[in-house]
Amino acid sequence: MEKMTESHLPKVLGPVHVWALGVGIVLVGQFMGWNFTIAKGGSLGAIIACWTIGIMYVCLIMINTEMGSVIPEAGGQYAMAKYLLGPLAAFNVGLMLVFEYVMLEAADALVVGEILKTLSPDVQALPYIILSLLLLTYLNYRGVHATLNLNIILTGVAFLTIIILLFTTKFYSPTESMLNLKALTNGLPYGAMGILGALQFGCWFYLGIEGTVLVAEECKSTGRALPLGAITGLVTLIIGATITWFVSSGLVESSILAKSTYPLFDAAIATNKPLIINILFMGTMLACLASANGCIADASRAWYSMARDTLIPKSFAVLHPKYKTPYVAILFLLPISLAFGFTGLLDQVITFSIFSALLVYILTAYMMIKFRKMYPIGSIKRGYEAKWHPVPSIIVLILSGATLFGMYFGYWINLVAGFTFYLLASIWFVYYRSKFLDYNTFMSKGVSNWPRPEGY
Repeated sequence: MEKMTESHLPKVLGPVHVWALGVGIVLVGQFMGWNFTIAKGGSLGAIIACWTIGIMYVCLIMINTEMGSVIPEAGGQYAMAKYLLGPLAAFNVGLMLVFEYVMLEAADALVVGEILKTLSPDVQALPYIILSLLLLTYLNYRGVHATLNLNIILTGVAFLTIIILLFTTKFYSPTESMLNLKALTNGLPYGAMGILGALQFGCWFYLGIEGTVLVAEECKSTGRALPLGAITGLVTLIIGATITWFVSSGLVESSILAKSTYPLFDAAIATNKPLIINILFMGTMLACLASANGCIADASRAWYSMARDTLIPKSFAVLHPKYKTPYVAILFLLPISLAFGFTGLLDQVITFSIFSALLVYILTAYMMIKFRKMYPIGSIKRGYEAKWHPVPSIIVLILSGATLFGMYFGYWINLVAGFTFYLLASIWFVYYRSKFLDYNTFMSKGVSNWPRPEGY
């Protein structure tokens, strides 16, 4: 078999770019999607889910960053699975990552279309959706450095609009505050089972932050950029998520908020202040664009890595001769995302993205336990060391499993369909694609210079 030509992505990213990638992808979840937690668990169930899932993501970032600093390859969790679990698991993890981000990009397109319709009933959203995704795809085509420089601006301005909305409500004044949590919230209408159901959409506050490790190969200093960018990004999201719940729940009645396509924009409308409404309109649009921009980067890196390692046709691993970007992977995934976006089924698209992500989290936690067993502290150089092992991995396993179980209430068909899809993909890989696998190429990087662990 012809051996793949060796290719490497340029090292151009620093901590602020990693922050912009992680927060940029996720911040849109505070402008849409998170509010479905209220439909599942009530207002109180929503904030409990927000903080509980926040703990899970703190643990996930810790274990991701340790392994990512040791395995600085494009593909993130895929690269980890490649060395720690083997070809079949790596194929599935890569596929799950791609669909996590492709579906999130589709959700972004859906929200862009819906919020444009608020301008006028005659507005045709489709051309704007296509144009925005084409422009972002072209930007990714030209290079990740420019892509994430744009995300720094988009994400920073979008986050600022949430802060502006918060202070507009005069929440700090007992007499002038516009917030009325007591009258508009509905507590825990479904009890403890409602909290369990709410965990699913609680992920939307943070889902995608783990994608920071997907650009590990492109960091100037992986051991510095990944921890700083990912941890500061997660702190940003926890603060933003709490503010989002607080303001939205205090301005919009819970039954309306639970069904909203753009909850923060609806909260702005509730203030009856035209300037604030326009600012949150802009914030929602910018958050969607930043998220789609980051999703294109992350999904293409996962697809590119799988192709570079011959798990899928190696034609997807071609780098642009001038821009050094995985442009074939970037262009290939665009129509797939658009197709899912045009379904119009926001909660269904979000659910498949969350489902795929949760499977990756479970496998990542298992990989961390295996990684520490194979390579105890001191045996190899680490750019970052996760504390309190194996507690973070156990927390990720428990909360990811609980969230998957909670998805059964209302989305059991999605669970069955998702498991069936990945099962069929695995069968295709084992009985067809695996015969094209070049194992020397597959295992040619990263661990070749590590000390051989005892018992392996």
